[in-house]
Amino acid sequence: MIFLRFLGVILVSVAVFSCERAVEFALDEKEPKLVVEATIENGQPPIVILSRSLNYFSRLDPQTLAASLVRNANVFVSNGTLLHKLKEYRVPVGGGFFFSYYSTDSANLSTAFVGELNKQYNLLVDVEGKEYTATTTIPNITKRIDSLFWRPAPPGNPGDKVELMVRATDPPGLGDYIRYFTKQNSQPFYPGLSSVFDDQVIDGTTYEVQVERGVDRNGLITEGYSFFDRGDVVTLKLCNIDKATFDFWRTMEFTFANIGNPFASPSRVLGNVRGALGYFGGYACQYKTITIPR
Repeated sequence: MIFLRFLGVILVSVAVFSCERAVEFALDEKEPKLVVEATIENGQPPIVILSRSLNYFSRLDPQTLAASLVRNANVFVSNGTLLHKLKEYRVPVGGGFFFSYYSTDSANLSTAFVGELNKQYNLLVDVEGKEYTATTTIPNITKRIDSLFWRPAPPGNPGDKVELMVRATDPPGLGDYIRYFTKQNSQPFYPGLSSVFDDQVIDGTTYEVQVERGVDRNGLITEGYSFFDRGDVVTLKLCNIDKATFDFWRTMEFTFANIGNPFASPSRVLGNVRGALGYFGGYACQYKTITIPR
């Protein structure tokens, strides 16, 4: 009887598997959407990068990326008093390709301005007769960097690797959102792999925490990426940001971390540009530098 039951299970299994067939998904081609990456920092002019979204299976090469950049747009930024039309700039990046962005028009400085703390800014982008708008705020610098120091990396790591540590103070009251970047020697500032944080746990306290080295997300992220080297000159750029900027990077970094993970939950990047993808973010930045001895 047991044998017959076992045989029945096998026959049912064979019947089920013999009915399997390959399932193919035909993904629709979507109309490209405008992608906005716009920032303004205290003491710095606004910078706006415009591009078109690519389909999931689009080929990524310099020609495709260069072609996705949006040119000849009308871009305006206002600080509530002045309205300034940004100028398009083109920078050669090799291979006959150019990178384009929009920033202060040096030929029209009468309406130009730089970012200020505790001020709101409005963005208007006009592309092919369609308008896209966003608002951001450069908040006050509330989270204070008290000091930077280093300590040897945990056992098992090379002897020339160190952990960068920060001692910081968070003021009482929830709602202090931050994003951080690090600069290693002469390299550019790169954001941390997880670069944004709120103050739900550390509200109103002075605390010490490791500062992981910022990464170029277009490069290879290797094991031990978070450490610095003995002899490095490291600058920490710590920025207070508003809630919309925090939400954009929180959801963007969550999505980035789950690329290729078949068990990850679906997620949506929360932008703040009406009618487009991307964000307009204000940054209240402070800097601290340390030289790590050899």
